[in-house]
Amino acid sequence: MIDKPSETVQWTQDQEAKESESIPPVKKQQKRKYFPRQLPYILGGLGLLTMLILAFRPSPITVDVAEVKRGDVSVTVDEEGETRIRKRYNVSASVEGRLRRINLDEGDRVTQGDIIAQIDPLPLESDIQEAQARLRQWEAEKAGVETQRPKREAIAQAEARIRAAEAKQKEAVAKVERARADLEQARRDRQRNQQLHADGVISRQEKERAELDETIKIRALEAEQRVAESSVAEVKAAQEALSILRAEQQDPDYLLDVYDARIASIKAELAKLTDDANHTNIRSPIDGYVLRVNLESAKYVEAGTQLLELGNPQDLEIVVDLLSSDAVKVKPDAMMFLEQWGGQSTLKAKVRYVEPSAFTKVSALGVEEQRVNVIADFVDLEIPLDSAQSGFLQDRYRVETKTVVWSGEDVMLIPLSALFRCEPGNNRVLSNDWCTFVVENNQAQKRQIKVSQRSNFEAVIEKGLQEEEKVILHPTEQIRSGTKVKFSTQ
Repeated sequence: MIDKPSETVQWTQDQEAKESESIPPVKKQQKRKYFPRQLPYILGGLGLLTMLILAFRPSPITVDVAEVKRGDVSVTVDEEGETRIRKRYNVSASVEGRLRRINLDEGDRVTQGDIIAQIDPLPLESDIQEAQARLRQWEAEKAGVETQRPKREAIAQAEARIRAAEAKQKEAVAKVERARADLEQARRDRQRNQQLHADGVISRQEKERAELDETIKIRALEAEQRVAESSVAEVKAAQEALSILRAEQQDPDYLLDVYDARIASIKAELAKLTDDANHTNIRSPIDGYVLRVNLESAKYVEAGTQLLELGNPQDLEIVVDLLSSDAVKVKPDAMMFLEQWGGQSTLKAKVRYVEPSAFTKVSALGVEEQRVNVIADFVDLEIPLDSAQSGFLQDRYRVETKTVVWSGEDVMLIPLSALFRCEPGNNRVLSNDWCTFVVENNQAQKRQIKVSQRSNFEAVIEKGLQEEEKVILHPTEQIRSGTKVKFSTQ
C-alpha cells in the first residue's frame, strides 16, 4: 500500500524527464512557465460545459392527471331564474265613484270574501231610487192607456146592430121580390083585359081597373126597392161603426209599445245600478296575500282602475329565460334543480312547458339575444300559507337553476379540463374535434377522442379512451406528443 504512490511518483518523474529531453530548451522553459496559468481556465471551461449540458437536458414536466372512469352524469343548462305566483289577481274598481282609503299593506293576509276596498254607494243608491220612481210612473201611464180603449159592450152592441140591419135587409129584399111578382101578375092581367076589351068581352071600366092595378103594383115595387136600399145603407153604416170601434180598440197599441220600451229600458238601467251597488264592496277572490297596493288614499276612480294585486304563495312556479339555442334542448317533464335561493338544500322542480314564442332581451354586454321562457313547477314541496312570515320563497325571488337536458348512467367520463380542440394536420383532423393527452410510459401522447355530451365539469367519451387510463389536466403549450412528464405530488 505504501509502495504504490512512490512507484507512481517515480514513473511520473521518468515521464517528465523523457519529455524534457525531447523538447527544445526554449519550449521547455515556456511550457514550464504557462501551463500552470492555463490549468484553472481549462477546469472552469469543463465545469461550465457540464453545467450547460445539465441545464439544457430535457427534464420531465410536472402535470396534474385524472383517471378515466365510469359513472353517472347529467348535462344541464344553467341560468338565473325567478319564482312567480302562477295566478295573479289584479283587483280593480268595478264601478266609478269615490274610493275610500284602503287599509291594507303589502304582505297582509286576506281571506276569500273579505272586503278589501270600498266605493261610496250613496250616489248609486240615489240613482236606484230615481230609476224606481220613473218605473212606477211609466207603469201607471201604461195602465191609463187601457182606459182609452172602447168597451167590449159597445163593440157587442155594434155587432148586434149589424145583425139587425142585415135581417131588415133580407126582409126588404123579400118584399121587393114579392112586389115584383105582383107587378108581373098585374101586367099580365092588364094585357089580357085589353085583349078582352078589344074583343068586346069586358067593359072599358074593367080594362081601366086592370091598368090602375098595374100602376099600383109598379109604385109598390118602387117603394119596396127604396126600403131595400135603405136597409143596405143601414148594414153598411153598422159595419162602419164596428170598424171604427175596432180601430179605436187598436189605436193605443203603439202607445203601449212606447211605454213597454221605456219600462224595459228603465228595468235594464235599474238592474245595472243594482249590480253596481252590489259591487261597491270589493271582496277578495282568493285566500292569499296582498302583493301590491296600487292606490291607498281616498280618491275618485273610474271603473277598471287597478287597486290591489293579490296572489297565493302556495301557488309558486319557476320561470327561467333561456337562450333559444338552449331552450330547444329542454323537454317537458325535465328535472330542474334550484340552488342559491337562500336555503341550504337544493330544491327540485319539473319543467311544465316551454313557451312557444321567444322575445328579444339585451344582455349585460349590450348584445340582443333571443330568449324563451321555461316554466317549471316545484316537486314534493309544501309551501305554507304563512310563508311570508317563515322566510320561505316568495314571488319574484331570484334562484340559480340547472335544467337537465341529458343524463347518462355508467358512462365513461373525464374532466372537462383535459379536453382541447384538435388542430388540423396531415391526417385531416377536423378543427372541431376533441383531443387529450394520455400518459403512456411517463410520456404525453396526443389522442383524438369522440365526445358525445359535456356537463359543466365532465365530458362523456364515446370512443378514443379506455377505462383507468390517465389524462393530463390543463395541458400547456409545453406539452407535445412524446414529452416526458411526471405526476404532481399534490
